[in-house]
Parts: sequence; structure tokens; C-alpha cells
Amino acid sequence: VQLQASGGGLVQPGGSLRLSCTASGNIFRINAMGWYRQAPGKQRELVATITRGGMTNYSDSVKGRFTISRDNAKNTVYLQMNSLKPEDTAVYYCNAEIETSYWGKGTQVTVSS
Repeated sequence: VQLQASGGGLVQPGGSLRLSCTASGNIFRINAMGWYRQAPGKQRELVATITRGGMTNYSDSVKGRFTISRDNAKNTVYLQMNSLKPEDTAVYYCNAEIETSYWGKGTQVTVSS
């Protein structure tokens, strides 16, 4: 199983980005999917998760600004990020819970003027 993330980049404060992550390979069923991030010098932290049925969970730091969604038919999870702040700068990793936990390689998000 492989996870391929895309959509990162450089954006000004207040701007928006949309991340996508698609799982491929020998997949029977994906349970929860999620996004995590790691800023320089900090530990990896939860951003948002979504169950197969669509229940979501967000970290307090992104509530009201980020929206996680998924397309089960496409084995894809999305993260719509609005009102971005410099403190959102990090490498963003997608995660998929199948028979075990799988991680993508990460995509860089930089919020700077």
C-alpha cells in the first residue's frame, strides 16, 4: 500500500490550499484516514481525522479553518485549509488505517509573506 500526497506549496497568510492523498495497492477497506503535521523542531501532531462513515475530528488549532473530507470510491482524503497562518507551516503527512497504519511521505506547506 502506498499513499501519495499532493497540493502543498507556498501561500501568503490568509490564503488557502487543498491537500489530497490517494492510497493505492492491495486495499480491501480503509478505515480512518487523517492528516498530521510536523514543524521544524517539533513533534508530529494530529491535524484532522475522518472515519469511513464521515465522522471528523480536528485539533483545536485548526477548527473552523480546515475541513477534512474523503472519497471512499477513490481511496482519497482531502484537507481544505483556509485562513492559513504562519504557524501552519509544516510538513503534512497523510495516514490511512487499513490492516495496519500507513503513512505518506509528506508534503511541505509554507505560509509566509
